[in-house]
Amino acid sequence: MQGYDRPWWIAGGWAIEAYTGVARPHDDVDPSILRSDAHALRQHLAGRLDVWQADSGTLRPLAPGEDLLSEECENLWLRPSGGDPWEYDVILMHATPTTWTFKRDARIRLPLAEILWERDGITYLRPEVQLLHKARAVRAKDQVDFEVCAPLLDAASRAWLRDALEMAHPGHPWLSVLSRTS
Repeated sequence: MQGYDRPWWIAGGWAIEAYTGVARPHDDVDPSILRSDAHALRQHLAGRLDVWQADSGTLRPLAPGEDLLSEECENLWLRPSGGDPWEYDVILMHATPTTWTFKRDARIRLPLAEILWERDGITYLRPEVQLLHKARAVRAKDQVDFEVCAPLLDAASRAWLRDALEMAHPGHPWLSVLSRTS
């Protein structure tokens, strides 16, 4: 991402690991950008990485000069060439330069600056926001991320995550844990 002049940050398991200090295996790196900046990222990566759009469980290469993403596209997958493994899963965030909106429930929104934090010059997605994204279909690694992260969240972050889960995923199993740790 060196030289990319738009907002970007690290999300996914790496963001949780940076926050907790608890290491776990990762399949790739999850940088995140504003969905509206996808064209700028494509231009930045031109000639260096192949860009594929992921939507509704399918992958489709984006041909040079093709900039129209499907409405369902939430991620761009990147690799040096068709014979190489995937290296990056770029998460496209629904946000303006000032406001983030949760893709699964537009009632959940925050100023963009409030969903990010920084350590050692690297910007990361805040853990409570990352956990909200992981909550839809909890995989084993997501459960581990929640278990190591939830006890470290301050009261305001726990309350925000609990309220957001109640709104977007009523009855979610993490709610009982968040209620006990408040």
